[in-house]
Amino acid sequence: MVASLYRVLLIVGLCVATCCVPPSSSPGGGCLHPSSVKSSPASQVTSGNTDFAFRLYRRLTVQSPGRNVIFSPVSVSTSLAMLSLGARSATKTQVLQSLGFNLSLTPEPAIHQAFQHLIRSLNMSSSNLGLKMGSVLFLREELQLQASFVASVRRLYKSNVFSIDFSDTATAQQRINSYVKKETKGKVVDVIHSLDPLTAMVLVNHIFFKAKWTKPFNPTVTNMSFPFLVGDRAPVHVPMMHQVETFGFGMDPELNCSVLQMHYKGEAVALFVLPAKGKMKQLEWALSASRLRKWSQSLQERWIEVFIPKFSISASYDLETILPKMGIHNAFDKNADFSGITKRHSLHVSKAAHKAVLDISEEGTEAVAATVAKLTVRSKDGSSHHVLYFDRPFLLLVINTATDAILFLGKVENPTQA
Repeated sequence: MVASLYRVLLIVGLCVATCCVPPSSSPGGGCLHPSSVKSSPASQVTSGNTDFAFRLYRRLTVQSPGRNVIFSPVSVSTSLAMLSLGARSATKTQVLQSLGFNLSLTPEPAIHQAFQHLIRSLNMSSSNLGLKMGSVLFLREELQLQASFVASVRRLYKSNVFSIDFSDTATAQQRINSYVKKETKGKVVDVIHSLDPLTAMVLVNHIFFKAKWTKPFNPTVTNMSFPFLVGDRAPVHVPMMHQVETFGFGMDPELNCSVLQMHYKGEAVALFVLPAKGKMKQLEWALSASRLRKWSQSLQERWIEVFIPKFSISASYDLETILPKMGIHNAFDKNADFSGITKRHSLHVSKAAHKAVLDISEEGTEAVAATVAKLTVRSKDGSSHHVLYFDRPFLLLVINTATDAILFLGKVENPTQA
């Protein structure tokens, strides 16, 4: 009997919302990497995946020149690692090696156990940090799965598993989109625009992040029409937030860029990286795990007068056109081997969709008095400080300090480009 040819749809739906609200009594200082968790199992995942994140970033910038870039490296990596549980032979090897793992040094069980620890760490509840990542499998009703695959995705990746009728494409599409919308608090909508009736499995990984600055901005001093340089075109005008405070700051003379670190309440920081004019490409091609470590070691707390735009950006990507260029070939063609998922049907990945939303804004009236007081006192002090204008394209990284995982990575090319 000829095996039925079905398709696997890999969806990553995610969002990040950053809110500026009153600080807590706990200090916001500290370095990017806390020493207490450097040897955690989850960090084994992030060390190799950081370079994967930057390689994927470069591919996305080439595909979308002149546009904003925003995606979640940890979400994409987790989705692919979870899918690799059902892959065999070269299909499995390509996925794991592309994620940055040396399979001769790190056995596959250790990789999945490290992802298990990573997911557990990211989902630890915190009143100061809203962070949730999860996975779900929507499976064709008549698909006979390998019991070991279902058990592993549930145990290691905490994935929910649902049966669905893919022959009714409209209903299936609505059900999956509703699930992603709910899990991302309404931020990610319509992640699927079409479904093939031959779809066998849809894998969804979603991540939601909402955090509060430890040192918030004062909304009353935001300049609502500040010029932002966009390439060679006329500048656009954006709301520009402003404050004077102590932040982690460093300069990279090799790459001609400034690095600003701002802490969230909870175990997360944001890195804003501003290249000198005309040096963005040089910066992008030099991004690496070792460069990120170098920055974290050189940051020092300094008085900074900072201007950062208030913005909301989003991006959607068809990763099935990008991942093969990064070494993941077989999963998307006739050579795919997903016999670890089911032996009775031939599967390949037909779609790998990824959508991200990023909001950075200020809110909370309680923040006004404290921040205004600080701004007034600092200016009267007359203390010298560095002035940093993010009034041209810059990079942004949101990092979980408990695991060193890059939660979000992007480039703000035009803050008015939704």
